[in-house]
Amino acid sequence: MSEPKSSQERAKKYLDLGHSEAENHAKTQLELYEKHVKDTSSVTNAISEFFKTNLFGFAWHYLRSRFGPRHPYQAYPRNDDSGVYNLQSSIASRDEITLALLSDWASDTEESDRVAHLVAKHIPDYTIHMGDIYFVGAPKEVEENFTAPYASWYYGASGSLALSGNHEMYSNGNAFFQHLLPAMYIQQGDVRKTQQAGFFCLENDYWRIIGLDTGYTSVGRPFVEILSPPDCHLKKEQMDWLRDVVNIGNPDDKRGLLFLSHHPYISAFREDYARPGEQIRELLGASERPVIWLWGHDHRLVVYNQGRNGKGPLAYGRCLGHGGLPVEIQMPDPTDASKIRYYDRRVRKVLKGHALGYNGFAMLSLSNEKLTIAYRDLEDTCVLTEQWKVDMQNGQLGWEVIQVLPELAV
Repeated sequence: MSEPKSSQERAKKYLDLGHSEAENHAKTQLELYEKHVKDTSSVTNAISEFFKTNLFGFAWHYLRSRFGPRHPYQAYPRNDDSGVYNLQSSIASRDEITLALLSDWASDTEESDRVAHLVAKHIPDYTIHMGDIYFVGAPKEVEENFTAPYASWYYGASGSLALSGNHEMYSNGNAFFQHLLPAMYIQQGDVRKTQQAGFFCLENDYWRIIGLDTGYTSVGRPFVEILSPPDCHLKKEQMDWLRDVVNIGNPDDKRGLLFLSHHPYISAFREDYARPGEQIRELLGASERPVIWLWGHDHRLVVYNQGRNGKGPLAYGRCLGHGGLPVEIQMPDPTDASKIRYYDRRVRKVLKGHALGYNGFAMLSLSNEKLTIAYRDLEDTCVLTEQWKVDMQNGQLGWEVIQVLPELAV
């Protein structure tokens, strides 16, 4: 059965999507114009007519974003909310704790809806969006994906949290801080707390899951970014929190460490960002214990070999940026191909000459010292399951693949 035309047309808008602010603002304004055309029964929605009628709106939003003030950075007040939360199951009969992880999901596509409905089917305790609301993280885009009554985002009973990507910062982070975070929450016992900052820590006796904000510093200012390109570094407030509140450098704490971020610590396809990893390594001190690190940004599912970037920590790196946008099949840079252990290159369909892969999400399960991640596609096929076991004596991680589709082998 062929896909509905409207669904295909929306997907086409994301093909070959660049990362310039101007292009993404233009796409957002075009979406608003097309809705106006539909609502008013206008005769055309051609791109030329859009610019004739909406050039001022595009220019105003773009210039305000590029030259206007960035939303003030938010950190935790500490007095009643430290940003460190105890993991808890929302189902009394279930011993394990489950989390659904999605990145680059908020695209309001047919695929993102299907993925969200599958997440709901698995009833995770927590849902976490790891960044990028398309096209520019505008209030209307937050509403369409997360807060409207018809939005398909699934809110976990124990918590639903969000990280920022670069697209949220194309609008200076205003809608992310003012509209999305107030809709996110964490359940602590009988108390529900609203998410206060774009970073957090979920923990139990065996594991710590730390969400990092790499989005706020991912977009530079005009002209300045030419001389000093954005490096996604962790701001001082976040570093202070990691050091003083989370205390990740405590040598006596041997719990397993899992980091979540939008931007890649390692990539074989485009730019990666060493600076956040180097900052984490500085806080970890002399410890050589490995970490698990999951990110998005690259719109594909990739399992990397254990490795490090620059002076960062030794990491099991995973990319799961295939939440909602078209997954354009691409071969890695030949010089970086050896970094990859598994890569989902299965072709689901061809659209406008582009071979597109499978969208999906990751289901993470915690059971005492074991952490299991099952990567599922939008057909609800489990394409890969892997498991770690933390040694509570030294913090080292044992790793094994439980099952994997043969097509993922590189």
